[in-house]
Amino acid sequence: MDDRTPLAKATPKSLRTRARILESAMQLFVEIGYHAATNAVIADAAHLTRGAMLYHFATREDLVEAVIEHIERQRARLFEKAASAPTAPGVDAAEHAIDVYWSMLHEAPFQAFAELEAASRTDAMLRERLAGARSEFDRAQLGGDRFGALVQAGDDPRFQTSRDLGRFLLEGLAKGSMTYDEIARRERLLTVVKRAVRMLNRKGDLQDLWTR
Repeated sequence: MDDRTPLAKATPKSLRTRARILESAMQLFVEIGYHAATNAVIADAAHLTRGAMLYHFATREDLVEAVIEHIERQRARLFEKAASAPTAPGVDAAEHAIDVYWSMLHEAPFQAFAELEAASRTDAMLRERLAGARSEFDRAQLGGDRFGALVQAGDDPRFQTSRDLGRFLLEGLAKGSMTYDEIARRERLLTVVKRAVRMLNRKGDLQDLWTR
């Protein structure tokens, strides 16, 4: 429940129903896309009547705003879980962070957010409501302590660049599609991303970027 949830809708039953709606919406954004997942389709997936759906979310805007918050909570939990798991002995911290983030990008909360980002290009309402979430995610999650392995030390531009390089290459790779040898090409790219981040973190030399 957030601060804007009316007290009349804060009963345990209402909160469970609301959570079911938001989870159904997130999953549908992944499975069929934002535009196809209309409020009516989401209501059906959550096993609700149209009237019950309107009780909780009277407009598309209300639902979208709540789903974005739900997705962000789920993404934060994934980060918290990752941060609580220690890096295995002998494993480079930055490489571990890259593997963890690559794995998270294939989880439903991240896939749903990527779908919303794509849809927002031509949807002003969605674009406006995503703006704050994108900024907060960048600051609190990837720019904060939870994923500090990619940041390494402080605010040094070199470490900031290593973080951004790893992050944006992984996000682009997750969204991209390859026409042949997909697994092998992805593995090669992931290996080079790790080496590039190590190099920027002063743990490798330029000649280490591509080794035969």
